[in-house]
Amino acid sequence: MREELDATAAAAAPRPGRSQRAALVLSRSWLFVFLILLVGFFWLSTPSGTFLTRSNLTQIGLSTSEVVLLAIGETFVIVTAGIDLSIGGILFLAGVCGGEVMLHVSGTSTQVIAGQYPHAALGITLGVIVCVLTGAVCGLGNGIAITKLRLPPFIVTLGTLGITFGLGEVIDGGSYLPAPVPTGLSQGFGAGKFLGLFYPIWVALAFLLVAHIVFTYARFGRYTRAVGSNAEGTRRAGIAVDRHIIKVYTLAGLLAGVAAVVDLAIYTNTTAISHRGDNLNAISAVVLGGTSLFGGVGSILMSAVGAFVPTVLQNGLVIKNVQPFWQEVVVGATIIFAVYLDQLRRRRTESG
Repeated sequence: MREELDATAAAAAPRPGRSQRAALVLSRSWLFVFLILLVGFFWLSTPSGTFLTRSNLTQIGLSTSEVVLLAIGETFVIVTAGIDLSIGGILFLAGVCGGEVMLHVSGTSTQVIAGQYPHAALGITLGVIVCVLTGAVCGLGNGIAITKLRLPPFIVTLGTLGITFGLGEVIDGGSYLPAPVPTGLSQGFGAGKFLGLFYPIWVALAFLLVAHIVFTYARFGRYTRAVGSNAEGTRRAGIAVDRHIIKVYTLAGLLAGVAAVVDLAIYTNTTAISHRGDNLNAISAVVLGGTSLFGGVGSILMSAVGAFVPTVLQNGLVIKNVQPFWQEVVVGATIIFAVYLDQLRRRRTESG
């Protein structure tokens, strides 16, 4: 009887009009439209042969691969109604620790400065492990402090941001690593290609696919959305909320460690100033992708699409010789705009 009433009500409900359907499609695809318009703007406003070139698009893809890795972890965190402001610092610290291990194990100081790496295979292997473990440990520390000390994620991760940048600069002396990482990592992986795409892009795609499956279909993803929607209700349902939050922040830190490996492979070195905007880029990618800052709602794939916005913006503004300070202003403005759209979407949902 109840099924018949539901079917009758569904049949009697008015179908959305053409304008309503168009508005629904636009609300779901506006990011793609915005990205296409952004690419078109820089294509038309920059000198011919500068923006839409193979080499420049390759650079955008490589830069975006790092942002995608950070955005995946940030998506899981924000869906739990949390925030991680430390991933840029974690990436930097992981890169410094892993890079130092690579150089020390690969040869003597004299050898590596001269570009000789007699034990490069062992050095790269240990360095990659150190990068990933450093990131995971930092993320684990964030999760424990948030859950066990009952501290706001904003405060904890902001503190971790300062700690990681400070420790990284202490280790590398406030400058670059003493030498570039072994060429086996930079040339073999960072500059290596498979089916026309650089290996770092394949790594980002692999993590993106796995994360999407886990977030959409696995229990880990369902728990993540449940915690963000109603943490107390999820706890009463028998789910260990604190343990899950720790796992989520550990995952975000681990992915920052993977991004550190990719960063070293692409740029052969690392410095603090180059990662000051990583947090802004990752959070803007997630928010632009439709993940709600209030938790419970998000999309891994759309976060990956959103990751292209800050990288395309920064790349295009550099070609147009815009000062770096204005780049941060533009990216920050896009975050405010995306949050405003999220608020409008929530209000319409609640009023409907």
